[in-house]
Amino acid sequence: MKKLINDPKAVVREMLEGVVTTSRHLAILRNENVVVRSDLPDKPNRKVAVISGGGAGHEPAHAGYVGAGMLSAAVVGDVFTSPSVDAVLAGIKAVAGQAGALLIVKNYTGDRLNFGLAAEIATSEGIPTEVVLVGDDVALRDTVSMERRRGIAGTVLVHKLAGAAAEAGSPLSDVARIAGKAAADIRSMGVGLGTCIVPAVGHAGFALEDNEIEYGLGIHGEKGVRRTLMKSADEIVDDVLEVILSDFADASFPACALLVNGLGGTPQMELAIALRHAVGHLERRGIKVERAWCGNFMTALEMPGLSLSVLPIEPSRIELLDANTDASDWPGNGAIRYPVVLADEEILAADNRPDLPPGPLSNTLRSAALTVAVALERAEGELADLDGKAGDGDLGASMVRGAAAIRNLPQASYATPERFLFDLGTAVRRAIAGSSGPFYAAGLVRAASHLKGIEMPDDVEWQTAFAAAIQGIADLGGAKRGDRTMLDALYPALDAWIRATSVPHAPHEAFGAAVLAASEGAAMTASMTPRAGRASYIGDRALGVPDGGARAVSVWMQAIEAAFAVSCCR
Repeated sequence: MKKLINDPKAVVREMLEGVVTTSRHLAILRNENVVVRSDLPDKPNRKVAVISGGGAGHEPAHAGYVGAGMLSAAVVGDVFTSPSVDAVLAGIKAVAGQAGALLIVKNYTGDRLNFGLAAEIATSEGIPTEVVLVGDDVALRDTVSMERRRGIAGTVLVHKLAGAAAEAGSPLSDVARIAGKAAADIRSMGVGLGTCIVPAVGHAGFALEDNEIEYGLGIHGEKGVRRTLMKSADEIVDDVLEVILSDFADASFPACALLVNGLGGTPQMELAIALRHAVGHLERRGIKVERAWCGNFMTALEMPGLSLSVLPIEPSRIELLDANTDASDWPGNGAIRYPVVLADEEILAADNRPDLPPGPLSNTLRSAALTVAVALERAEGELADLDGKAGDGDLGASMVRGAAAIRNLPQASYATPERFLFDLGTAVRRAIAGSSGPFYAAGLVRAASHLKGIEMPDDVEWQTAFAAAIQGIADLGGAKRGDRTMLDALYPALDAWIRATSVPHAPHEAFGAAVLAASEGAAMTASMTPRAGRASYIGDRALGVPDGGARAVSVWMQAIEAAFAVSCCR
């Protein structure tokens, strides 16, 4: 177990102390793990207190939702463990006034018992206290009765609605009614892509293979109700929404709020992909998504996965969801922003240059280019592995996008060497992000300028264009020979090509010497300390592994040689 903790027994208290450190409107009770608003008026003037909580490990729930317009207090137990009756009672007494308190409780046995008993004691002592249970998890619908369903991420929307109603001055009966109706209406379901580790336990509660996922798991690191093989994001979202929507007695409601919740270990990128498809799925079903949120709202420590929550909505709920709150982890207004598709700028518009008739090298250029595309696609795994050991691992994917750019070139691009190199440079620039695209584009455009008007370049002219391409890459990136970059394959290739051409050789034999030198140069980068590019950030730790960019050079040069050999044999 690797976690940034001290004593597993102290994680909850230390976490809460960290939370309140950065929030001027929060405080923590001295003797209980209860986070409270520190900006409340005197008890006779307080509005209805909205209190929630449960076990830790669900951050930012619940302490992150304490603030004006949301929760008045969050009562936090040990990781995945209900807080005690005394802790809940302390929270009620700390924040509730004559208007009373509403406890919003996720429907787990421990939470029901401890929050429920605390509510009874508080009421008997003169603090009117009501309880609303949230059981939004539809995954267990075939296993347990509706009143026994678990509470998961949809609880956060109930917090928001109740907190806004209380802040507006509504009496306890109205706040409880609003929260209770929302709790009855909301539906949620989760999917786990992996597991989590409770600090006090030190190991995961169950195991998933790399190609497996769990449908219908809760928020405590437990198994789900069904295990399947991994699917695409869109397929997973479709599966979850089918279950959620089928659970509504009336699935024809016209509008909803959507919550896409990460379970702790899912990147925002993946959650956004899920949000995009969930909105489309719902609206294709005739349900307008009036509000949507995407992020970590109620997690299960570091578990990878997500849950979706759907809440039918009407104007009164929209008003409460949109109401302001000081809670630090509520993201604000969730109004849908529809994507705007912009037309390409004029400079990137369709090519209006006249088509040229095929030239004497058109077939040779096209054959070589397509051979390079195949080679780059086949080398994707190798290049990704090399790049991942010294950088971010995206080189293989970048080269595949370069291969796609080659395949998409129109026939007119092969009319002349100049047109081919220029068009390929433009296509590569648009297809490949990061550094590879600009570097290759700079080299190709520089080489094209040196072959202007030449339909059948000789060996020297090809070498001159190759040298110009190398210089273009060096000028753009600022690297030099020996810095452990693609230049350490390109420079030896140029030197060997020039030497081989200076003595009688068949053209393909001279270029073969260049290919061999590029391969040897790429291999030698394994012993070079990187001084340029992303690999330079890790210094000597890159030693022993060839540079991915240099290896990519040897891949496409070998492909050109192979295509040239086939052409010569014809």
